[in-house]
Amino acid sequence: MRVAVKIYGRDVICASCVNAPGSKDTYEWLEALLPKKYTDTDFRFSYIDLDNAENLSDHDDSLIEQINDDELFYPLVTMNDEVVQDGYVNLKPIYRWLDGQKENAQ
Repeated sequence: MRVAVKIYGRDVICASCVNAPGSKDTYEWLEALLPKKYTDTDFRFSYIDLDNAENLSDHDDSLIEQINDDELFYPLVTMNDEVVQDGYVNLKPIYRWLDGQKENAQ
């Protein structure tokens, strides 16, 4: 199974995410953790800097607009273009999404 993981974020920590890891920290954490737990999954990780984003898809632009309009919060985690987590990122929803994809693939 192949999963494209995108983390959208900024260098500045989200105002509503005090005491949460920064966006880059979240990216590095997920990049290190997920392949160890899901060894049979081909992960493709990318980090999108909300302040320096170029050459993005319409979908990416739409998500950035929602973040800028405070409809979503960063860090925002998508998997195969589905929003899985935003703001304070927890592992349970990410694991739930991945486990659901594995079940559907069987």
